[in-house]
Amino acid sequence: MRWSDGFIAADWGTTNRRAYLIDASGKCVDEFEDGKGVLNVPEGDFPQAVAEIRERLGDKPLLLAGMIGSNRGWIEASYVACPAGLDEVAGALVWAGQREAIVPGVSYLDEERADVMRGEEVQLLGAVGTDLIPRDCLVCHPGTHNKWAVVSDGRIESFRTVMTGELYNLLREYSILSELLQGDASPDEAFRRGARHGLGHGEIQAELFSVRARVLLGQAPREEACGYASGLLIGSDVRIGLGGNEPGEIVVMGRPELTELYAEAIREAGLRAIELDGEQCFLAGVARIAERI
Repeated sequence: MRWSDGFIAADWGTTNRRAYLIDASGKCVDEFEDGKGVLNVPEGDFPQAVAEIRERLGDKPLLLAGMIGSNRGWIEASYVACPAGLDEVAGALVWAGQREAIVPGVSYLDEERADVMRGEEVQLLGAVGTDLIPRDCLVCHPGTHNKWAVVSDGRIESFRTVMTGELYNLLREYSILSELLQGDASPDEAFRRGARHGLGHGEIQAELFSVRARVLLGQAPREEACGYASGLLIGSDVRIGLGGNEPGEIVVMGRPELTELYAEAIREAGLRAIELDGEQCFLAGVARIAERI
């Protein structure tokens, strides 16, 4: 088995999985995405789910990242404690077979706070390992559970999770605001107003109810409620992530439809945002890890 001859990398999440065929030059030459996340794989069926990836992309070694290594996945890969760099993560790979390696997550723990991540560490360290981001910086990684990570000397020094994406989805599906939150937010003026308010106010539970009240009392049009509420939540998220600091610039890494919203809120805070595509960073990360196998 020679990883230098090419391999398959999979970013295997809770609801979706994305797999990439990497050739000997390190280039992605084929890929696919489907809805077979770890919660959609019946107990005992992970070997078959892994075999399906090879059926589609070829008989190559597999490097698996994300929730596939959680206690809900195939085989649990324990967390690497912060500070964590490429060497620490690659050194803690868990082997599910002779040609299947699972990337561990990263954990943070102090006297007041505990936190974990799975999958984001590959993107963060891939960006560091290919000089896409400085070795010392603050990274915002939007997603269902947004991460704010402090990168120091090329390693993940600490991080904090903010459940903004999940909270927004719950509000849209089950709350009294649900009928107002249909559709997709964009970085328009309604979003920016919400972001400015979220940046300046900490009482998010009360501010969320005002989204509905503003519409009922004719203070805001119904069609702006989705953008305003999204801006309100993301502005509050940015306020939490900054923690009173002003780093000057922040790296925003992830899917473009999310990074553009966070970048806009960061600019409303008077800071510079550098957007990076999370897929590009993931591919860089798995390449750097494979070099260390």
